Amino acid sequence: MRKLLLTLSLSLTLALPLAAQAAPVEAGQPLPELRLEDQHGQPWRIEAQTRLLIFAASRQASNRVQSVLGTQPKDFLASRRAVYLADMSRMPGLITRTFALPALREQPFRVGVSLDEAALADWPRQAEAVTLIHLEQGRVQRIEFAGSEAQLRSALGL
Repeated sequence: MRKLLLTLSLSLTLALPLAAQAAPVEAGQPLPELRLEDQHGQPWRIEAQTRLLIFAASRQASNRVQSVLGTQPKDFLASRRAVYLADMSRMPGLITRTFALPALREQPFRVGVSLDEAALADWPRQAEAVTLIHLEQGRVQRIEFAGSEAQLRSALGL
């Protein structure tokens, strides 16, 4: 009986962080904590003062973000208290390592990179659109989608 309780306790302890990580992102709720790396392999997280999370869940959305951000000054995201997160989990590993990550390393801005499909599975997304998650003290205020570069530029105040 004691072994069973110990096993159940250990299982719950290990499962709780996974459950917290897979929480859906909804207006009025705290943004789930993520422990990711950036394109350079350095720890990346969403700070409490972050006001906007730019989330690209597809290659098309990522290309759109890079096109818009690539023409901005290096401190553009920081000046707007914004961060960029790319879900690269569905990309084949060889393509990620050989092409995608090296291309991201050339960008003048940091990108949080998720290679774990489960980590962002419940995050809001629309086909080919960039998800814009507006935050206030770590809590989701509203969620928008930018399906074009013009919409993304407008949402970023450009």
